[in-house]
Amino acid sequence: MSTSRLSSFFPALAVLGSVTSLAVGTSYAKQLFPLIGAQGTSALRVGFSALVLLMVFRPWRWTTSRADAGAIFRYGITLGVMNLLFYMALRTIPFGIAVAIEFCGPLAVAMWSSRRPVDFVWVGCALVGLLLLLPLGHGEPLDPVGVMFALGAAVCWALYIIFGKRAGHLPAGHTVSLGLCAAALVVVPVGMAHAGMALLEPRILLFGLGVAIVSSAIPMSLEMMALKRLPKETFGILISMEPAVAALLAMGLLAEHLTPLQWAAIGCTVVASVGSTLTAKRAVVPLPGAPA
Repeated sequence: MSTSRLSSFFPALAVLGSVTSLAVGTSYAKQLFPLIGAQGTSALRVGFSALVLLMVFRPWRWTTSRADAGAIFRYGITLGVMNLLFYMALRTIPFGIAVAIEFCGPLAVAMWSSRRPVDFVWVGCALVGLLLLLPLGHGEPLDPVGVMFALGAAVCWALYIIFGKRAGHLPAGHTVSLGLCAAALVVVPVGMAHAGMALLEPRILLFGLGVAIVSSAIPMSLEMMALKRLPKETFGILISMEPAVAALLAMGLLAEHLTPLQWAAIGCTVVASVGSTLTAKRAVVPLPGAPA
């Protein structure tokens, strides 16, 4: 019984670990922007992540059908474009706001996929939290180009969830490692064209390797494990814990303190995450390689 209960909470713990690692890695990644730009930083992150996961999971051990290869390719290309657009957004708008805008993608998936009234309650809670995080009606206007990049990343995030679920019957390491190789085909050429030989400086390569492991390799692996065990709508709401995790880390590591309104927004996202976890349907998870 205890093993069964632990396995039922594992997907939520995997998502929590993913968003924590992603927030830490992205915070450090921004330090590379003045040196190699957002494009070069994204190239190092995706390129090194692909190499690391290829060595860890060795996807050539599995046979990949043509249909599965197509699903992995779409998943990977979407992942690469999402990373590139999000880093481009971070150049001109704050990290937390960029994340909040990007969440329109998974929230749209959650709303579109919902079939029970209780799901709309949790979506509503998450949406209220995100609206409270946005500086609507006060503060300086956001850079429109940065907002457009973040909205583009939101569209890619929604497609990433859908394509990732379609490849969910495959081993997680297989999907993530090959998917990141496909992502690298998009991001690395863009980064090389922008940063040039600066990408090959040893200290930048070493820093980029650390960013790749913390902000991409680890989160992607954990997210694929969660996607294999969660409905799309539940995954979309659980991933909305990222603003809360980022805010807590920023308070502890960067001494960034939130206003009461911002804490209320964090509370809404936590309620949505906990509620969706408690009311999620328990589904039978197919074995790796079995039909979905």
